[in-house]
Amino acid sequence: MTTSHPPAFTLTVDVQPSALVIHVAGDLDHETCDELMRTVDQYLVPPRNPEGQIRELRVDFAGLGSIDSMGLSALLMIRRRTDAAGLRLYLDQRPRGMDRLLEITGTLEHLTALREESGGERSPGTG
Repeated sequence: MTTSHPPAFTLTVDVQPSALVIHVAGDLDHETCDELMRTVDQYLVPPRNPEGQIRELRVDFAGLGSIDSMGLSALLMIRRRTDAAGLRLYLDQRPRGMDRLLEITGTLEHLTALREESGGERSPGTG
């Protein structure tokens, strides 16, 4: 009998002039969510890069294997931190299973909603 192993979890960070893009590959779960949070914290405090001010965080899930409740909790924490830092959050290339989890838990709209900015303007919460 052959046992299947979950895909290795990797994060690849791409710092762009006004955006931070984190590519997630593998399973975002109780064993890996702390690594994602450490990576987000490392780049968001302070929210700058050598080229200038970071205005958005994009998390790309094209390589996501699966996500559990702890992975969802990490996304909710990321949303709080980006809101507090005044950054836009984009959850890019979400697989169907991830969208389904967000729908079932009632968090899809929260994580993808427009964020209120000062002056009453709204900015996109996700792409």
